[in-house]
Amino acid sequence: MQQAIVIGAGGGIGRACVDHLVRSRRYGLVHALSRAPDPDSLAGVRSGSIDIADPASIAAAAEAFAGDVDLVIVATGLLHEGGRGPERSLGALDPDWLLRQYQVNAIGPALALKHFVPKLARDRRSVIACLSARVGSISDNRLGGWYGYRASKAALNQMVRTAAIDIARTRARAVCVAIHPGTVETGLSAPFRGRVPPDRLFSPAVAAGHLLAVLDGLQPADSGGIFAWDGSPIAP
Repeated sequence: MQQAIVIGAGGGIGRACVDHLVRSRRYGLVHALSRAPDPDSLAGVRSGSIDIADPASIAAAAEAFAGDVDLVIVATGLLHEGGRGPERSLGALDPDWLLRQYQVNAIGPALALKHFVPKLARDRRSVIACLSARVGSISDNRLGGWYGYRASKAALNQMVRTAAIDIARTRARAVCVAIHPGTVETGLSAPFRGRVPPDRLFSPAVAAGHLLAVLDGLQPADSGGIFAWDGSPIAP
């Protein structure tokens, strides 16, 4: 039986990914992990707890799984919280806020890779993907600002790239990538999407369809890459 795991299933994109995976009927069981599991899950969905900012929670969530896993999506991210948002200048840098962004955007997903990669199937193609962002590309940074978010997503991209090299040694058919969903109508993007053209503002359902279609098309040779919602590669 094929299994899929969505970490961050309580968010807009994560929840939409769960729905899409269930409708596809490709997986006998979809595990929806979040800080507040939904007790009324759909048929074929098993809810579970995880806190991407808590290393012990990540380890415990992975330990609970039995059997091989074919797909893991880490659909978590932090851009603003409690009145704090992207820094627009050097003078706005705050060490506690920087640390918080790294904890959620880089360290937590890296630990998810650590604990969930051993669950991936060895005898067939498997995929583990982390939601990243185009602004994490160092070579694509022409506007500046958003220091903590940019830097933490760049760190995530490097974690994914390094993990992909490691994973290939034991799982030659595995794909490990970072993926940029575009601008999606979720709470994360709400304060910042006013100037986004309508054709580039996606509902969570549309974004989930894009992401899963891209992941379906990737091969082991693509492992370690960063890909946009339309399948195009993003330079580091």
